[in-house]
Amino acid sequence: MAVKIRLRRTGRSKQPYYRIVVADSRSPRDGRFIEIIGQYAPRQGETALNLKADRVNHWLDNGAQPTDTVRSLLRKAGILKARHEARLGAKLKSKAVAIESAPSES
Repeated sequence: MAVKIRLRRTGRSKQPYYRIVVADSRSPRDGRFIEIIGQYAPRQGETALNLKADRVNHWLDNGAQPTDTVRSLLRKAGILKARHEARLGAKLKSKAVAIESAPSES
């Protein structure tokens, strides 16, 4: 089962409101979903995006693939950057070699 993180449209005509959901890739856009992990209201301005960052990271860790639009929203929220920095920090930490101090000459 391929899992996607994608938008699910709600709201009225000409007033879109999207839920960011985790769903099976075979289900329709507004059909069955596994979990709601955020909301996106494009007409609201700065308060347009609300995400549960811990759940987003959980699903990304378990192999869920975001759609292109959701990926750009995650980038705007800073979640992808934080994941990248954490992964890079862990990689650099594993490669780091401890420096031993030289004996002092007294």
